[in-house]
Amino acid sequence: MSVKVSVAGHERAFELNGKPLFYLADTVWSAFTNASLEEWAEYLDYRKLQGFNVLQINILRQWDASESDLRMEPFLLQEDGSYDYRQLNVEYFDRAEQMLGMALERGFIPALVLLWCNYVPDTWAGMFQEGNKMPFDCVEAYVRYAVERFSKYNPIYLVSGDTDFPSEQAIAYYTKALEVVHALSPNSLKTLHIRGRLREIPDTLEQHDGLDFYMYQSGHNSEFQATAYEIAENFYTRPRTRPVINGEPCYEQISYSRNVYGRYSAFDARKAAWQSLLAGGGAGITYGAHGIWSWHKQGKKFGIVEGEGFDAPYDWREAVRFEGAWDYSFIKYVFESYNLIGISPANIVLNETPEIRAAANDTTIVLYIPVNTKVRLNLDVQDYSFTTIDLTARRFACTEITTHDGKSVIAMHRFEKDVVVIGKRK
Repeated sequence: MSVKVSVAGHERAFELNGKPLFYLADTVWSAFTNASLEEWAEYLDYRKLQGFNVLQINILRQWDASESDLRMEPFLLQEDGSYDYRQLNVEYFDRAEQMLGMALERGFIPALVLLWCNYVPDTWAGMFQEGNKMPFDCVEAYVRYAVERFSKYNPIYLVSGDTDFPSEQAIAYYTKALEVVHALSPNSLKTLHIRGRLREIPDTLEQHDGLDFYMYQSGHNSEFQATAYEIAENFYTRPRTRPVINGEPCYEQISYSRNVYGRYSAFDARKAAWQSLLAGGGAGITYGAHGIWSWHKQGKKFGIVEGEGFDAPYDWREAVRFEGAWDYSFIKYVFESYNLIGISPANIVLNETPEIRAAANDTTIVLYIPVNTKVRLNLDVQDYSFTTIDLTARRFACTEITTHDGKSVIAMHRFEKDVVVIGKRK
């Protein structure tokens, strides 16, 4: 029933039961607390249809989830309504396990967050749960319980959620959690989901043998979308080689963070994905839809606790059908069809912009061109046969290329939006 994911021998991608795996995740943080079993089945069937294979879920309640009628909490409540972290709610975990079983029946790999940042003292989101942090002496018991219940489903563990590491105390929480899960389930893949735009993780965590891959977040701030490729480059070149995943690019139809007017389109989400993948994050990508991650239902409250200033989500049934999810599905198709999984960034573009990204392996060159222009390459590509893929309509076209003095020029293509150009060695 369960599947086994591991790091490939070259340490740049994943394998599933010994075969290459393109990690295509959906962000569904609030499923355990918000989704009914009937809704969950409907959601799973649709994402399976699209080819998604990983589900990123928060084990504990997401602090900024949408309002829910389920009243399901992972811990028993004290008189003031706060969590009693010393008393786990077995019924909650029974139901979560049932949901994981439903996911695995459809071939999904769970990626479970152990400690979202608001449960840990000193982190940037600490203000949203003042006075009800998880006591440090409860971390081991909680993580042990979660791992002992869920490891039968061979999940990936996201030890942290949306976190920074502002103090030794915060680092100690995540170090303890990583140590516990690694001791109990050494063969499970483990990573850290870190705060948007963060480029560094503490050395004690980065050098830990239990950390299997890097996960970063380019996030939702409209001023910093270049981090999609900048942070991929950063983690790709770290001294400790591991696969790299952008675990939270801009979500489709989420508003710009901090109450800035505007929403991210399918194009924006697609651009962040391709730039991440070709800049070093070639192991896979995570998609997000505004309405799925918080599991929002029309008429329910969003932002019960005032957060980063996002505008209202769409109802989850509308959000699950956003067109951008099909764009990500198509990315997986391209990476699998052209054997691109784990592809390395290539510094071959001569245009004076970092927005055009290139990557290559022994047989293939890939370029992402977000805005139409001719592209100059510091490489003679006459031994390659090229195809241009229109990413809006998913059409394939012949590609006009000229070479001279060891350099090449890809002519301006005929499509109106972004394209991927793929060259295969003849």
